[in-house]
Parts: sequence; structure tokens; C-alpha cells
Amino acid sequence: MVDIKYWAVLNLVPRLGSVRFRKLEAYFGDMEKAWQASLGELKAAGLDDRTARDLITLRSKTTPESELDRNLRAGINLVCWHDDDYPARLKEIADPPPVLYFKGTLLPSDERSLAVVGTRGPTSYGREAAAGLTAELAHNGIVIVSGLARGIDGVAHRAALESGGRTIGVLANGLDMIYPREHTNLAQQIVDRGAIVSEYPPGVRPDSRSFPRRNRLISGISLGSLVVEAGEGSGARWTVYHALEQNREVFCVPGSIYSPMSRLTNRLIQEGAKLVSNVTDILEELNLTAVARQVQLPLPEDTDGDPESALLGLLNDDPQHIDDIRRIADIPITSVSSMLTMLELKGLVRQVGCMHYVRLREVSQVYGN
Repeated sequence: MVDIKYWAVLNLVPRLGSVRFRKLEAYFGDMEKAWQASLGELKAAGLDDRTARDLITLRSKTTPESELDRNLRAGINLVCWHDDDYPARLKEIADPPPVLYFKGTLLPSDERSLAVVGTRGPTSYGREAAAGLTAELAHNGIVIVSGLARGIDGVAHRAALESGGRTIGVLANGLDMIYPREHTNLAQQIVDRGAIVSEYPPGVRPDSRSFPRRNRLISGISLGSLVVEAGEGSGARWTVYHALEQNREVFCVPGSIYSPMSRLTNRLIQEGAKLVSNVTDILEELNLTAVARQVQLPLPEDTDGDPESALLGLLNDDPQHIDDIRRIADIPITSVSSMLTMLELKGLVRQVGCMHYVRLREVSQVYGN
């Protein structure tokens, strides 16, 4: 079993990235032994002299227990690449972060995710396209991943939340700070209905190098990346480069040939990126199942004493948390959970993220398995 506190403290060592973490694992077997190793043992494991000395110096400044406590007091959870909660798709990339810090929840359903990125200064067309496409993706059960930046990122996160969906924000700094500051409230909403994640420990501030590296996580978590308005110099190009390296799909919304905000997207379409005019273009390409937009049904007139029917009558097209449903129904949470599971299997309700449920009328056509 992994003892995450040793991973957390070793992640503070400068230049101790995924390659060196793997060397330590291969040589010592576990990170506790690596943390306690001598200089000679560390060099024998494959660390260069500078990195090995930095590790030993760090031992005089902190402890694994205090580093773990520092994160937990800040409300930050940690997983390493051996943990079940670590995003499965992220493990597949060439340079996965050994430690992932997060606030909120990481769920198995996050594997059905799509990155939505673009310029920090979108036109009204770009905002409308990003909001509309993201809302439809969220309605179809797709988790939206983006970078919490100004512009398209913020539009995508908000559209997912407003549609009752789930979204993940990937930061280029420690989770004890939010950049940009004006997205502090948005970040909290994301935590409540998804997660914010980072490979950086608390205290690390964003810089010019951390944003391109961050973008490999945005594409790495996702099945594909959708670019909505991006000029040739846009940071979104890094997400595209990483997605291509990771063998992930790239989708682009076409724009005006006269708009500098569409030069990158239009060029990428010329070079083979999938042109997107509606959500079906994405769902079909990724072989995903589309679920119809949730609409409210009239409440059943007679439940005949059936507890499932009675519970169904409490639901509509507004997402409700399971705790609120339990409170209104006034029955044990275990009963509510089992009935919601059965109703979901019958196609009558759907979980839209983080234990929020809506009532369904029908399921639309299936685009894939």
C-alpha cells in the first residue's frame, strides 16, 4: 500500500520528475526507503549528484508528516500514480505527474471527458460557440476539462456548471492560490461539482514554463481536445501539441478567415483536425453514447405505494443532490441510494455529476458503445 506522505515530500525536491521517481521506485521498492537513503544509495539509484544532495538537504527542513499535514490543512488531497483515484488516462502519457493534488472529487466517470480550450480574448462568436457546445456536451454526460484561464476556459467551465454537468480545472500553480484571482468563486463552484487539480504543491506560483506543462495534463486527462477560437500565438496550441503526442483527438470550431482569433483553428482543420459544427461531430468521432437533454415529466398521479415511484415523483430536470433527496423523502440514505441506482438502470433518472440526479424522459439514439 502506498504511503502518500513520502510521495508528497519527495515531490518537493527540485528536478525530481517522473523519470527520477521511477528510478527511485525501481531501486528502493518504496518511497519511504528512498526518503531515508544515503547520498551513495541515491546516486546508485540513478539520481545525479545535485538532485541527490537537494533531497538530503530537504530532510533537514521538513518531514513527510508535516508536508502531508500542510496539504490537508489547506483542504488539498493527494494521489500518486498507483492510487485508484489517479485519472486512468493520465497514467498513459509519457510524463505523468508522480503526485496529483486536487480539491473536490475525482470519479471513474471522468474518463468520459473532453478538454475545451481557446483564446483568452474570444469574440462574441467564440463565447457563444464555446458555451453552446459545452452545454450540449455536459447534457450528454461529458466531463469538461479546461485550465480555469480567462476567456474560453472560463466560458467552458461556467457553461458546464450551468448545465448541471461536471467539470475539472487544471491549474499551473499550487492549489492554495487561484490564478486569475477573479476566478476564485468559479474555482469554488468547480470544487463543489467536480475538481481542481495540479501537479504542483502548495506555494508554487505560476510562471511562463508551468502553463505549457499544465496543458499536457488538460489533454492527458481527456479523450480529446476541442479548440474554440485560437490565434497562432495562443496557449491553446500547447494543448494541441500535447494531444497529438498523446494520440488524442483534436477538434476545432471553424472561424472567419478574416479573424486573427481563428487562424490556428482554421489551420489545424486544414491539417486534419476534426471540424466541429455541432456536438454530434464530437460524439460520433469519439464513439460515445449521447443522452438526450433532460426534460421534466409530469409527476405520477398514483404511485400505488411504490417507493421507487414516490422517489421518482420528487425529481425533475433540476439537478438535486442525493442528500437533499434523502431529506425531502425522509428515508435512510442507503434506501435512497439503492432506489436511485435502480431508477438509473431503468433509464428514468440520471446522475449528472457529483451525486446530483435529474429525471429523464427518454434516451436519444446511441452513437457508439
